Amino acid sequence: MLSHLIAQSRVLLSAAALASVISAICGVLLVSQINTALTLENHTAALAWTFAGLAVMAMLSRTLSLVLFERLSQHALAELRRYISSRVLATDFRRLEIIGGAKVQSALSEHSTNVAQFFVILPAILTNAVTVVGCMIYMAMLSWQIFLAAVVTVGLGSLGYHLVHLRAIRHLNRASTEQDRLFGHFRSLTDGAKELRLHARKRSAFNDQVLGQSIEQVRRSRALGMSMFVASTSWGKFLFFAFIGLVIFVLVGDMPDRSRVMTGFALIFIYMVVPLEILLLNIPRANLARVAAERIDDITRHIPSAANAAAAGPPRPLCGFENLTLQAVTHRYYHERSDEVFELGPLDLAFQPGSVTFLIGGNGSGKTTLAKLLVGLYAPESGEVLLDGKRIDDQSRDQYRQLFSAIFSDFHLFDRLLELQRTDLDEAGNRLLRRLHLQHKVKVSGGAFTTRALSQGQRKRLALVVACLEDRPFLVFDEWAADQDPVFREVFYRQLLPELKAREKTVLVISHDDRYFHLGDRLLKLEDGQLSALEGPAAGVDLPAANSARIVPVGV
Repeated sequence: MLSHLIAQSRVLLSAAALASVISAICGVLLVSQINTALTLENHTAALAWTFAGLAVMAMLSRTLSLVLFERLSQHALAELRRYISSRVLATDFRRLEIIGGAKVQSALSEHSTNVAQFFVILPAILTNAVTVVGCMIYMAMLSWQIFLAAVVTVGLGSLGYHLVHLRAIRHLNRASTEQDRLFGHFRSLTDGAKELRLHARKRSAFNDQVLGQSIEQVRRSRALGMSMFVASTSWGKFLFFAFIGLVIFVLVGDMPDRSRVMTGFALIFIYMVVPLEILLLNIPRANLARVAAERIDDITRHIPSAANAAAAGPPRPLCGFENLTLQAVTHRYYHERSDEVFELGPLDLAFQPGSVTFLIGGNGSGKTTLAKLLVGLYAPESGEVLLDGKRIDDQSRDQYRQLFSAIFSDFHLFDRLLELQRTDLDEAGNRLLRRLHLQHKVKVSGGAFTTRALSQGQRKRLALVVACLEDRPFLVFDEWAADQDPVFREVFYRQLLPELKAREKTVLVISHDDRYFHLGDRLLKLEDGQLSALEGPAAGVDLPAANSARIVPVGV
C-alpha cells in the first residue's frame, strides 16, 4: 500500500525529499560555521554572509519541504479512501458481509489517517537522518579517533533501540487488530441505542465488559508499544551525553587544536540530540503507518479490483424482460437456529412481467436469502439464473441486478435520489409523499430529502417512494408492511400492488398478511429450504411437502 502511494506521487515526493535534505545539510553547515566563529578571534564579513545565506536557505527549504509533504499527506488520504471505497463498491455482496462493516469503517478512518500521516512524518525522518549523518561526517573531519568512539556510542544506542523496536511493533499490531473490533462496538452505541436504554444491566455490561475492555486493550497495547520506543530514545539520549562527558574529560587530552575539537564535538553532539530524538520518535510512527497499511491490504486482499468495472462504466438499468427463471438454484449458509449448514433449494422458479407473487415461510426458512439470490446479490452455488434464456454469470450479474428495486428489512435510506435524472423529480416525489401521508414530515427538494429523522414505518414509506421513482421492471418487498398502520397496509396491498401489476411490473412480496394473499397471482411457501405452492388463496392451507418446486397459480 505504501509502495503504491509512493509510486503515484514520485515526482512530488522526490522534490519534497530533496528540500528536506537541503534543509538538513544547511543545518549541519550552520553548526560548522558556529564552531568556526567561536574559535576565531576576528570574524570576517564573508563568514557572516555565509552564515546568513545558510540560515535563509535552511528556512526556505524546510518550509518548502513541509508544505509539499502536507500536500502529499492529504493526497494520500484522499487516494486511500477512494481506493478502499471503489474496492468495496466493486466487491461481491456476500464477500462484503463476511468482511464486516466495522473493518471497512476502520480502514476508511483510522488506518487511512495513520497511513497518510506517514507523509507528514517522512520529512522529519529525512531531515533528521541527514542531519545525524552530516554531523557524523563533520566529527570524522575533526578527529577520526574520537569519531570511532562516537560510532560505537551511536551503534549501542541503535542496537538497544532495534531490540526494543521488535517488541514494540508486536504491541502496535495487537492494538491495530483490536481497533477493528472497537469500531464495531462504536456502531453498536447508536444501532443498539434503544436496547441499551431499555436494559440498564445490559447497558452497564456493554459499557464495562465490551466497549470499555476493547478501548482499554487498544490503549494498553498502543501505549505499551509507544512507551517502549520512548524508553529506547531516552537510552540513546543518555549515551550521547555520556559521550560528550567522555570527550571533554577523557578523550581530547593534549591533542593539537584541543579547544576547537572539544568545542566542535560538544556542539555537534548537543545539536544531534534533538534530531536523533525526533528521528527515533518518528520511526515508530512510521511503523504505525506500515501496520495500518498492512491492515488495509489485509481487508482489501480478497476484494476484486474495480479497474475493469470502472473502465466499462456503470451498467444501464434494464427496461424489461420476458421471462426470468431460476433452475435448480441452491445456496448454503450457516443456520443459527439449527446450528448447522442450511441448504436452500434446489429452487425452480419462473417470473413473467405483470405478476404479483407472495412468499411466506417461518423465521429462518430462507425467504430473504431467496430474495438475495433472485436479485443477484448472492451467486448460486449450483444451478443457474436465466434472463430471457441467457445464463447470468459473474460478468453479467451486475447488469442483471439493474433489473430490480428492492426494500429489504435492513434497508438503507440515502439522503438523496442519487441515480434519478428527471426534470419532474421533485414534483413526482412530493406527489408520492402526499399519497403516503408524509408531506408534513419530509419533502423532496433538489432531488434530496429534507430529513430522514423519521420512524421506522415512515422510513419504509420513504424507501417505497424511492423504489417507485426508480421505475425498475422487478420490485421486491421484504416484509415491507410489517411496520405499517392498517391504513398504509391497505394502500400498499389494494392500491399500489394492483397499479404496479397494471404497469406490467413484476412484484415479489415477502409477507405474513394472509388477508391480502388473494390479491396476488400465486402464493409460494418456503419450508426447510424447499419451495412449494399453495393451491388456494388462504395461507392456512397445508399441503403435503413437495420436493418439486412446480409453481401453481392461485385460484387454479
